[in-house]
Amino acid sequence: MEVTARAPGKIILAGEHAVVHGCAAVASSIDLYTSVSLRLRSEDEDTIKLLLNDIGLDFSWSIRRIKEVLSHLGSPFSLTPTPCSPETVTSLAALVEEQRFPESKIGLASGVYAFLWLYTSILGFKPATVVVSSELPLGAGLGSSAAYCVALSAALLALSASVDLDKSQKGWFTLKAEAELVNKWAFEGEKIIHGRPSGVDNSVSTFGNVIKFKSGVMTRIDSNMPLRMLITNTKVGRDTKALVANVSARKSRHPSVMCSVLNAIEAISDEWCTIIQSHAVDDLCLSANEEKLGEFMEMNQGLLFSIGVSHASIETILQTTMKYKLASKLTGAGGGGCVLTLLPTHVSGAVIDKLVEELESFGFQCFTAGIGGKGAQISFDHSS
Repeated sequence: MEVTARAPGKIILAGEHAVVHGCAAVASSIDLYTSVSLRLRSEDEDTIKLLLNDIGLDFSWSIRRIKEVLSHLGSPFSLTPTPCSPETVTSLAALVEEQRFPESKIGLASGVYAFLWLYTSILGFKPATVVVSSELPLGAGLGSSAAYCVALSAALLALSASVDLDKSQKGWFTLKAEAELVNKWAFEGEKIIHGRPSGVDNSVSTFGNVIKFKSGVMTRIDSNMPLRMLITNTKVGRDTKALVANVSARKSRHPSVMCSVLNAIEAISDEWCTIIQSHAVDDLCLSANEEKLGEFMEMNQGLLFSIGVSHASIETILQTTMKYKLASKLTGAGGGGCVLTLLPTHVSGAVIDKLVEELESFGFQCFTAGIGGKGAQISFDHSS
């Protein structure tokens, strides 16, 4: 039996940085996916293989070796995952180091730890081949690690004895009752990769659509507004911890001014939720709503600039999209990463093509994505 699971990336529509200080933020799924294909092998094959197609890495472990190192995992399967202990992380690291992990890609090793832990915790020691491919750039703030953990958890749970899915279904289908379980396992995988993630990225990837979050509380928002964004990856790496610390330092130096700025950012988050939940009765109403969102994006970007999280590469993108009268803002931590540009329904494909060509001439990478689509999905291969 073979199953493929896919999970979307995410963007922050509004509220980044303010959310660290107790204000609301709004995140959305995007229709760029990470896919995981899992094929169980016959018991006599005795290996678990992991193929990471996009980064040219592949790994193979004998079942015997995995049992030696991870004998405490594998059974009994628990519907509520127990967090991976530091001792287990050390054991996982030993298994990965034996594979002669390339030094240039050592930052990705924790993703392989997460794979081994999720696999053995959910499926035990069954031989299999797992193939991962993704449309999401790594480390750009688009939730690539969460999409990986969600897709991996969904594929593993789909073939586990504890989850009863109708394997005769054809094509992609969205997880329903199983989604909560997938999200719990994916969050544990994210912890292995990031230490202390918020849980927002994996929740958006699992459930899709739009999520509003504030002080650890997440609320699902049903968007009734079809939106498209141009996502431009600056390819500039950023230090999220340093950016967050710099904002906190600025707040301690200028508390009353910074509180006003952060409250203004929260007001924009609230307005986003109101607009995307409203039903546009006609094209004129839709256009008016798109115009409002564009203005909110410009205001949000100005506020983010004022707290010190923009970057020369971001400003280059803003100036370029401004020439086309399109609204843009950074998404995520800033200091590089990605920029969102709202693509209103009236903008022609020719204009978008011209804009993309100009942005790519600077060395940036562009993606067009629908906003607020479906979350994790499963497809069973009936040919084998």
